[in-house]
Amino acid sequence: MAFVKAQPEQAFVKLGAFGPPGSGKTYTALMWAEGLAEFRGKRIAYIDTERGTDFYAKKRPNDPIHPEPFDFDAVYTRSLAEVLREVQSLDTDTYGVLVLDSISHLWEAAIDAYSGRMVGRGGDNIPMTAWGGIKKPYKQLIALLMGGPFDCIILGRQKNIFEDADGQLKKVGVGMKAEGETQYEPHICVRMEGTTNPKQARATVTMYPEKDRTSTLAVTQNPTFSAIEALLPLLGDKQAAGEDLDERQALDGELLLEEEERQAKKLTKSEGLLTEFQARYLAATTVADLGEIVPDLRKKKRYLEPEHLNALREMHRLRSDQIREDEDVPW
Repeated sequence: MAFVKAQPEQAFVKLGAFGPPGSGKTYTALMWAEGLAEFRGKRIAYIDTERGTDFYAKKRPNDPIHPEPFDFDAVYTRSLAEVLREVQSLDTDTYGVLVLDSISHLWEAAIDAYSGRMVGRGGDNIPMTAWGGIKKPYKQLIALLMGGPFDCIILGRQKNIFEDADGQLKKVGVGMKAEGETQYEPHICVRMEGTTNPKQARATVTMYPEKDRTSTLAVTQNPTFSAIEALLPLLGDKQAAGEDLDERQALDGELLLEEEERQAKKLTKSEGLLTEFQARYLAATTVADLGEIVPDLRKKKRYLEPEHLNALREMHRLRSDQIREDEDVPW
């Protein structure tokens, strides 16, 4: 791999949205997906983890914005394994837009799949060594979504973020309820908020851009497809390939193996020096003999592990005390 001139290689919209219940996530995502599907001339594939789209697949005469049913194909599952298979086999000649609603359930599925000890709320009892295996299939899914040749909308529930302030938990913000890095993966991430007013027939939905690499989105009330339509002219003709996690892990594993081998060689050398200097200290019979060891030890100091160096320093002290005591004994 070498540095090359940077090129715009984003041909598809990759968007994340999160918010509390009633913030209009599903309805807004369907309007966005509808506009993107029309732009692509293809259909919408919708992964629904909570049957949240049922009422949007039929006419709703009282809806002043979109009374007609949305036209999409859906898969209903909370299984991370099933979702992975569906995304891997997605027919991109037929489907131009993929909506995942919600990623929060799939992150929970990744944790639930852990087959070790019983876990506590939020996974508190999961050992640190287990998290790599738990996250791997989830991260594979995110990589497929971000690198796939289709527009992608990822929806998630909202969580509160707390920090410890003088022994007290203090709310410092909100975020997407998913693996900690999820909301940073899409190029666009918006927070949805719904507010009700007794004088209004329906809630007001407000879209707040939390992250926007295109610098085109603005705070928008009751957003429709027009709220994100400005993204389309910024798209290129080529989509950057997603990262192959297995390949990356293999490369990084080689690096780790090299480091482990280097450390093993360093330890072996240090152990050899430890043995060598221990023998010299045991062979020393006078203070002068000990004095001859010191400059040699200083020259080899950088090759010694801290615990080996400390052991030799302690041996020097002990042998020095022993020799001085022996020298004071009258013959």
